[in-house]
Amino acid sequence: MLILEFKTYGKVGQFIAIDEAIRVTQFIRNKCIRLWMDGGAKSCFDLNKYCSVLAKEYEFANNLNSMARQSSAERAWSAINRFYENCKKQIPGKKGFPKFQKDCRSVEYKTSGWKLADDRKSITFTDKCGIGKLKLKGTRDLHFYQSDQIKRVRLVKRADGYYVQFCVSVDRSEQNKPTGKAIGLDVGLNDFYTDSNNETIDNPRFLRKGERRLKMAQRRVSKRVKGSNNRRKARQVLGKRHLKISRQRKDHAIKLARCVITSNDVVAYEDLRIKNMVRNHCLAKSINDASWYQFRVWLEYFGKVFGKITIAVPAAGTSQECPECHAIVKKSLSTRTHACQCGCVLQRDHASAQIILRRGLSTVGHTGTFGLDPSNAWGEDASTLVGAILPRQATS
Repeated sequence: MLILEFKTYGKVGQFIAIDEAIRVTQFIRNKCIRLWMDGGAKSCFDLNKYCSVLAKEYEFANNLNSMARQSSAERAWSAINRFYENCKKQIPGKKGFPKFQKDCRSVEYKTSGWKLADDRKSITFTDKCGIGKLKLKGTRDLHFYQSDQIKRVRLVKRADGYYVQFCVSVDRSEQNKPTGKAIGLDVGLNDFYTDSNNETIDNPRFLRKGERRLKMAQRRVSKRVKGSNNRRKARQVLGKRHLKISRQRKDHAIKLARCVITSNDVVAYEDLRIKNMVRNHCLAKSINDASWYQFRVWLEYFGKVFGKITIAVPAAGTSQECPECHAIVKKSLSTRTHACQCGCVLQRDHASAQIILRRGLSTVGHTGTFGLDPSNAWGEDASTLVGAILPRQATS
């Protein structure tokens, strides 16, 4: 599934209609959650039937397209099903019990309720919400895809305007010449990552750099009277500041991940549990600012697109093991140099990256994707899933 996003332009009345459609979506989702809590729904089919009941009972719910109402019910069932799966897996701690949504920002249509113009530069929503025709502006060309390939259309509200997303059913694949290289990546806070060749990428620290402007914008919001237009404008400015930092992180992760994948045939990286790491209040802000998880997601995505091998290696002990003699050398977080009795002296992250690469290659060999001849593995379509454990990731 490919997501194509376009910024949309229209009149003030049309944007008010979009806001109303988003509120109806939130209302239906919360109603479905309440029905499940009361024991009236056992499956997603029950929630879909309940959408028809809500449409008859509430006139504003009937204004929304029927398939858009079903999409809202599917969102509710997705939260319920995730809770069930976490309970089955016996995940420690909170299981993610479904909550009522307070700030919905999108409405999703399926194959009806909208019509794309012949020139692919505008879209018309045909339900009773009164959204009407919206102009589209973006860099992607929708002429490459047929109308039946567009499975869903989303209207998304952000701090800087409204956007239309097209979910296109297409398998993306690109060809790239094999490089015959394998690399291990050790992410960090001083440097974004250090690879097994001792090459480092600087940590951009987008939040730290924009923190002063964020504080100024937050201070203006706090000084404004609640409910006033000035407070609404100040909140919009603050939202744009946060949105800019979010886009900077995403752009950095996409460009860096694509460069790593196209330059190597095998990429091994740490399988970090970010949720547990951010419990350290001294490092939580820096860890979130680094955005390691987003970088991993794009690594695995481009690995599938280019047919490269990506391996998630358990992070336990990677910074303590010696890459030469494999002895355990205990080091605190402040110790940045690895010095072993065998005479191996390396920068800590460089040594850890070598261990990650060695463990990754050994695991691929056991699963059959990396045999005695390394050329047998280059270019195979094997990639890990986010959160997957090491013995289950690569397939031949």
